[in-house]
This record gives sequence, C-alpha cells and structure tokens, in this order.
Amino acid sequence: MHDADAAEEWLDSWVAGVDAQASRTVELSRRVAALTSSARSRDGSITVTVGSAGQLQSLDLDDSALRTNGADLSRLIMTLIGQAQAQLSEQVTEQVRQTVGLDTETGQAVVHSYATRFPAPADEQRHDRRAW
Repeated sequence: MHDADAAEEWLDSWVAGVDAQASRTVELSRRVAALTSSARSRDGSITVTVGSAGQLQSLDLDDSALRTNGADLSRLIMTLIGQAQAQLSEQVTEQVRQTVGLDTETGQAVVHSYATRFPAPADEQRHDRRAW
C-alpha cells in the first residue's frame, strides 16, 4: 500500500505543477497581448506605437515632420518602428521573467521568438541622427 500512496502523492504533485505552469502560461499570454510600445523622434514630431505582435498601431506626425523629403521621413519612421519593436521585445522578456520564468522551455521560446523578430537596432539606428 505504501508504494501506491507514494505514487498517488507523486502524481498529485505532478498534476499540481502542470496546472500551475499552465496558469502562468495563460497569464503570460494575457499580459503580452496587452503590451504596446512607442518611440518618438528627438523633436517629438513623429511618434509610432506598435502592438503586441509588433504591428504598427499608430503613427502620429505633426506638421514639422513634413518639412523633410519623403525618403528621410520614411527612413526615420521605419527606424522608430524598429526601436518600438525592440522595446516591445524587452517588455516581453520582463513579462516572461515575471510569469513562466526565463529558464523554462516556454519562456525561452517566447523570448527567442521576439528577439529574433525584433532585434535591438544597430547603434546608428538607436537614435535618429537628424536634429529633429
């Protein structure tokens, strides 16, 4: 009987662990789905916001942003989107740390997915080089 009791206790403990991990994974999913990240040009004339999947949610331009040529404006907008996405990746990493843990398979997969899709911008793109 003793072996059966020990097996039952082990199984109960294992099930509780799986349930707890599933709960933490659901919480991570909920938190990540609510994330947004924004980046702004130095002069504040351009602001971009990306959603939890890195998609552009908003692009705000004031009139001073239109005083440049289209190529420079496009390049700056794309740089800001990349900065916002890289910040999003950092936010996701923090949410993983707080919920499922960075050392779990789930945590590592989520962090890797965001880091691969949204790497930190190269040094020259970290800040827009224009005096805007």
